[in-house]
Amino acid sequence: MKHIIYGDDGTPESMRLAEGERPRPGAGEILIEAHYAGVNRPDLMQRAGRYPPPPGASSILGLEVAGTVAALGENVTEWKVGDRVTALTPGGGYAEYCVAPAAHALPIPDGLDWAQAAALPETWFTVWANLIDLGRLQRGERLLVHGGASGIGLTAIQLARYLGVECIVTVGSEEKARFCRDFGAQHAINYRAADFAREVKAHTGGEGVDVILDMVGAPYLQKNLSALRRDGRLVLIAFMEGSKGECDLMPVMLKRLTITGSTMRPRTVAEKAAIRQALLEHIWPGVAAGRLRPHIHAVFPLAEAGEAHRLMESGAHIGKIVLRARS
Repeated sequence: MKHIIYGDDGTPESMRLAEGERPRPGAGEILIEAHYAGVNRPDLMQRAGRYPPPPGASSILGLEVAGTVAALGENVTEWKVGDRVTALTPGGGYAEYCVAPAAHALPIPDGLDWAQAAALPETWFTVWANLIDLGRLQRGERLLVHGGASGIGLTAIQLARYLGVECIVTVGSEEKARFCRDFGAQHAINYRAADFAREVKAHTGGEGVDVILDMVGAPYLQKNLSALRRDGRLVLIAFMEGSKGECDLMPVMLKRLTITGSTMRPRTVAEKAAIRQALLEHIWPGVAAGRLRPHIHAVFPLAEAGEAHRLMESGAHIGKIVLRARS
């Protein structure tokens, strides 16, 4: 099969197509003939040597694919060859064939194309696990999402709208602010032009928000604590601007705040399977009804994966970037 490799220097320029052996599914796994693969920031980190794959996972980049089931491993009964699936993978997505645990795959509803399907797993697994399981987000609450125009951000906006949660986002341009408002956010703050903590307080009448989803990290910690209301929850999912810093933790005690966070890739097969089941029950009906859809910013052929990475690194995109594995 064809797949993407990259050089020791970890640059987008080093990424290229190569020929390799088609993987075989083990017990509890399925082999997917991939049509599209999603591009995510953990892919960029792995390419740069900062996010190694977990033990036993493919060294090929790519954490989500959409395609057809090509083969079944032992003890797989839920799927059959030819089924249309989208799946969260432990790696190996930038390829014509990819192995994934059968319990991490979801059916592709009618009306959803391959590119849209490939853009779902990584963001929805991440957003559900962090906002619902860890953040305990509930109907009627307020949510602040940093990076509102990213794939994660737009998914969080949709989840908030779906659950009846007021959603505020921060973005880096007025264009992205307009897009997020049109996409369902009640308020969008351009962090380059305003202090987001003050804007949040002004917008909420001084109350603050119940939950914050943050991918920026240490530089935002103090302002995040300020923007949370009593019993608020700060959920960290990335440290794009660093993980080390200093802050005054007194608001944590005075407002009974919770600081938590997680990563998806190191979770066990069983833990991810539980998230998949929750998505199948609570989110997939909305996907099937057309109420929940990803926004695809750009599609690149698999051979141009380096260009896709350069676009993501630029921050100029809105929503998801996907790779077409087959012409």
